[in-house]
Amino acid sequence: MNSATSVNGPQAARPAGPADPFGWIAEQDRTRRASGLRRELRPRAAESELLDLAGNDYLGLTRHPEVTRAGADACLRWGAGATGSRLVTGSTALHAELEAALADFTGFEAALVFASGYAANLAAVTALTGPGTLLVSDAANHASLIDGCRLSRATTEVVRHADPDAVRKALDGHRGAAVVVSDTVFSVDGDAAPLAALADACREHGAALLMDDAHGLGVLGEEGRGAANAAGLAGAPDVVCTATLSKALGAAGGCGARSGGRHRASGQRGPHLHLRHRPGPGGGRRRARSAAAAAPRTVARGEVTGGRPRLPPAADRGRPGRGRARRLRGVGAR
Repeated sequence: MNSATSVNGPQAARPAGPADPFGWIAEQDRTRRASGLRRELRPRAAESELLDLAGNDYLGLTRHPEVTRAGADACLRWGAGATGSRLVTGSTALHAELEAALADFTGFEAALVFASGYAANLAAVTALTGPGTLLVSDAANHASLIDGCRLSRATTEVVRHADPDAVRKALDGHRGAAVVVSDTVFSVDGDAAPLAALADACREHGAALLMDDAHGLGVLGEEGRGAANAAGLAGAPDVVCTATLSKALGAAGGCGARSGGRHRASGQRGPHLHLRHRPGPGGGRRRARSAAAAAPRTVARGEVTGGRPRLPPAADRGRPGRGRARRLRGVGAR
């Protein structure tokens, strides 16, 4: 029986595929390497003489003994894993306690925790959109917001960076639901979004404002309560704020906060309900949140940094560099 014949009769010969189905990936890798664009992972040791100026541990909480002890205690009490998704058995009293603390800290009615800030943005963008929704996204937004826009399948218009007038132009003529999406502090350049002016543009058109405060929570606003607080938007019913807990708060995970109810969070469009959230980091996150709130009072005494070099004065916390101080102080400026 030849290769084109089977017990059921003659079969058409299948065309031969490439010898290596992943060869194109290897070729791209060779091209990147030749161009000097290939990035390598460089694992760091637990202890190092180097001063880390590239990390996001803005308040030095990652190794603060109270934070690490709280995380370890939570693991011992709750276990290393979540045992299931939030919808089944993975939602614990510790999650609820942390969410209440984050809502209180950020000034919103409710908060939800996620496995990462990336997951928080994916969930927020997709949960806040539906058929006919227009997403207006800043050109310099983080990749997680960009992926959230793509995943939502909503119509997305990318507008000029930090330009409220460009947002207005995008919203003009749209009669359905609309959400404006922006980082609060942009991670690449370190400049700040004009949040108050963006909120004005949204309200003129009945649109919601979704802000990613990954680099603002813990370092901006009163007692580090975030960029929404600094811009006078904390608790606003037309504002949703996401953030990561792995930067200034020194732990892991993400969160989303809003006022005006949790109807979207509990419905079928809540992706977080199907994700697993380890309880251990939750204990550290809650203690880190408390430490972040106390940072303006304790940093000067060296308590938050655990003996490491002291941070600049509270008014200067969170600055990517001294040359960018003026722009960061402009968070919320019109």
